[in-house]
Amino acid sequence: MARIAHLSDIHFGAHDPRIVDAATAWLEEHRPDLVIISGDLTQRARVEQFRAASAWINGLRAVGLKLLVIPGNHDIPLYDVMRRFAAPLDRYKRYISPDLCPWYEDDEVAILGLNTARSLTIKDGRINHNQMDMLRERFASVASAKTRILVTHHPLFAMPIGRGGELSEAVGQHDDAVQAASEAGVHLALAGHFHRTYAQAARKMVEKAGGALIIQAGTATSTRLRNAEPQSFNWLHVRRHDEMELQVIVWDGAGFRRASHVEYRHDGADWTGRDVADAPVIGAMAGE
Repeated sequence: MARIAHLSDIHFGAHDPRIVDAATAWLEEHRPDLVIISGDLTQRARVEQFRAASAWINGLRAVGLKLLVIPGNHDIPLYDVMRRFAAPLDRYKRYISPDLCPWYEDDEVAILGLNTARSLTIKDGRINHNQMDMLRERFASVASAKTRILVTHHPLFAMPIGRGGELSEAVGQHDDAVQAASEAGVHLALAGHFHRTYAQAARKMVEKAGGALIIQAGTATSTRLRNAEPQSFNWLHVRRHDEMELQVIVWDGAGFRRASHVEYRHDGADWTGRDVADAPVIGAMAGE
């Protein structure tokens, strides 16, 4: 079983230091096999914010945790127009990682991170055709028994983000990106961006989406909340490519605790979920 902590939208510069410390303590105590951070490490891509993010990441590595990290749209300068277009992710590469599309593989999982942040789209994301080719090629040689996981900052699909179920914009070149993920045999697609927790079978969102389970993380440590959903992150136990558990770990004002625990199984046609313990209390987690 692979145990993965999926955090997103850290937003150094608009973060709560108490919550950062609590997330760090939780990770050090539970010691996941891999920590995934799906973008927006900073609020405005400023040097001091990247230095804070770098110190935090290096601290996690120093206690022996493995990480896979990708940038988000907030990691591209917004108001520094020259840098935004001439060197949009230069600071990310300097302080976080020069690899914008990292790869991780062990005996149980194969994981590809793809950078969806772009200078022109401001807040929205995009996957280009070179990245789609990389997605197909990377997973082509992966053993069939391994769980294939795709990580992006912007989700591939339109997401319900408002209290009334309003849908977000899908990632740019959505149809081609979804087709590439389907052809690559992606089992789990992890993302962030909207500061909302959500899980749903891809086929229930788009008819020809393949067999992936879509999992969104809320913001782990930012003070910028959506619909008053508290800070949280995901705790995944991936047993097989067709069987996994998802716990949402939520900030309750004093520490992080489990808010929901859902077991997902793929029956050869679709993903279905059942509550293992507590009923979901945040976000729009789909257990039916």
